[in-house]
Amino acid sequence: MNKKIEFCPVGEEETVGFFVLEETRIGGVSYLLVTETEDDETDAYILKDLSQDGEDEARYIFVDDDDEMEAVSKIFAELLEDVDIEL
Repeated sequence: MNKKIEFCPVGEEETVGFFVLEETRIGGVSYLLVTETEDDETDAYILKDLSQDGEDEARYIFVDDDDEMEAVSKIFAELLEDVDIEL
């Protein structure tokens, strides 16, 4: 079972939950590979932590840069050998 985390989008009162499949750190930046459900066939998203060292709360954004998405996807594919990641 994967860890579930709750996010509160800026300007929203309700939280959004994601299941964390994997996490990694590249060049001092933390990334999470998350899904909305624990189903085998589901969309996954890569979140990038923008928070600074010492901040109490993490600030994540969806990775939308194609080059960054491809590079981080390759790392997650290596970490999760039994998972196919399609861009």
